[in-house]
Amino acid sequence: MGTRNNLIRMRDTPVSALLLLLGVLGVLWVWTVLPSLRLSAVARDVAVRIRAEERFKPGVLHEVVVQLDQYTKPVLLSPRIGRDGATIQVRMAEENERKAAYDVDRDMAVADEALRAVLSIFPADPFLWLKLYSTGKTRHGFGPDSIKYLAQSYRVAPLDGWVALRRNKVGLSIFQMLAEDTRKAVVSEFVGLVDSGFTDTAALNLETVGWTERERLLASLVGVNIISRQAFAKRLALDGVKASIPGVEIDERPWP
Repeated sequence: MGTRNNLIRMRDTPVSALLLLLGVLGVLWVWTVLPSLRLSAVARDVAVRIRAEERFKPGVLHEVVVQLDQYTKPVLLSPRIGRDGATIQVRMAEENERKAAYDVDRDMAVADEALRAVLSIFPADPFLWLKLYSTGKTRHGFGPDSIKYLAQSYRVAPLDGWVALRRNKVGLSIFQMLAEDTRKAVVSEFVGLVDSGFTDTAALNLETVGWTERERLLASLVGVNIISRQAFAKRLALDGVKASIPGVEIDERPWP
C-alpha cells in the first residue's frame, strides 16, 4: 500500500507543479501585462483626441506622459503605445511652448526623439512626419532639415483627408520654400479640401497664408465639382473676398 501511495504522489507532483507554474504566470500577467493594456487604452484615447484637435484640462497630458515613462522605451513594449506616446509628447511640448517657465528645447528634443523612434516602425504615417517638421522648425527654424519632413509627409500620403485639414495651412505658409513637387502636392491638397466640402478650412487658408498664391490656387479649382466651386465662391463672398473661380460667375449682389 505504501508503494502504491508513493506512486500516486509521484504521478500527481508534475500536475501540481504545472498548476503552481500557471498560477505564478497568471499573477505576473496581472502585474505586468494588464497595466500596459490599460495604459495602451488611455494613450490611444488621448492620441485620437489630439488628432481631432481637442483641448485638454491642465495637467492631463503630463499625467499620461508620466505613466508612459514607467516604460523605458514604450515603442519597444508596443509600437502602438509608442506611436500614441509620441503624439502626446509632441502636443504637450507644443502647449508648454507657450509657457516661459518650461524648457521648450528640452521638451521638443524629447518629442523629436520619440517621433524618430516611432517613424522607424511606422514610416508611412503622414501625421508623425508633419509633427517631426513642427519639432524641427521649433528647435532649428526653417531650413532644409525641417522642410524635408513636411515634404515626406506629402510624399507618403499626398491626399490624406484628416491630415490635410491641418497640413495644408502649414504647406501654404512656407509655399515659396518648398520644392516644386511639394508645391504641387500642397495645391492638390487645397483642391481636395474644396472638392470634399471643407469650404471653411479652404477659405481660411486662402485668405490668410495662401493669399499670395491665390491666383494659382483658384485656377487649380477648374476640375472641381461645380457645386463645390459655387459653395466656395459664396463662402469667400461672405468674407468680402472677390475671387475669380473657373466656371463661377461673380454676383455683385449680397448673398442671401
